[in-house]
Amino acid sequence: MVSLRHIVLALCVVSFAGSAPAAEPEVLLLWPEGAPGALGERPEDKPQITVSVPDEKLAVGTAVVVCPGGGYGGLAMDHEGRQIAEWLNSFGVAAVILEYRHRGKGYGHPAPLQDVQRAIRTVRARAEHWGIAPDRIGVLGFSAGGHLASTAATHFDSGNAEAENVVERQSCRPDFAVLCYPVIALGEPFTHQGSQRNLLGENADARTIQSLSNEKQVTAQTPPTFLWHTTEDTAVPPENSVMFYLALRKAGVPAELHIFEHGRHGLGLAKDVPAVSLWPKLCQDWLRGRGLLDRK
Repeated sequence: MVSLRHIVLALCVVSFAGSAPAAEPEVLLLWPEGAPGALGERPEDKPQITVSVPDEKLAVGTAVVVCPGGGYGGLAMDHEGRQIAEWLNSFGVAAVILEYRHRGKGYGHPAPLQDVQRAIRTVRARAEHWGIAPDRIGVLGFSAGGHLASTAATHFDSGNAEAENVVERQSCRPDFAVLCYPVIALGEPFTHQGSQRNLLGENADARTIQSLSNEKQVTAQTPPTFLWHTTEDTAVPPENSVMFYLALRKAGVPAELHIFEHGRHGLGLAKDVPAVSLWPKLCQDWLRGRGLLDRK
């Protein structure tokens, strides 16, 4: 006689056997032969990316380089990294989590910018390998990672066509940007002072501060951008997102901004926060409206 327990176990085995396992994320050093300005050979001196590609049945050919926050002194790798990769994969977008250098590892500017630019170039160079369209590579960042993402969106080049390394031949301009409660402005009353200090040190000159105050660096070539913030954010006030949005608008760059009334800083996906929990869907709808979720 076959028991109910045996039937359940058999069904579980059949179900498991019929499901395709998720591909393991691929971890790559950005500079296998050593990063520029590296202070040594420690793990902290070797920036890397973790690439998670979606199931082939879902994949749309778009990728996002994810920059976790942490005040340029650490990295919030879970709720602003791994959880974001899972969310992106769930609707067919490849996620590339960037583990960039920062003050907690002994680095300030220009190391974080070098790392995000190299990450974008790397994804573009390996686009075919990962099933990604080279003209659909975006950048997404939270808090100080949002500053880094906005820096990538305002400081870029078309690559070095004469470079021996195929990665360095690629453009580092992102095709779109998603900025989540980002640090944007430096040298302002609403600047997140800890991020500025970690990035530039105590006595940065006015010219460097202005060059990395990214609302002042927006041009017509800055990529389309989605931003969100909360009014109650006291760590990084919403003026940061507002000023960047207004600069985008003035430059004629397509942009969308959402400011929610309630919610603290550092919410990630904000799953349990009323109203703010809508931002992932709003962002997904924005991506869809720009054709970035059409299969390519």
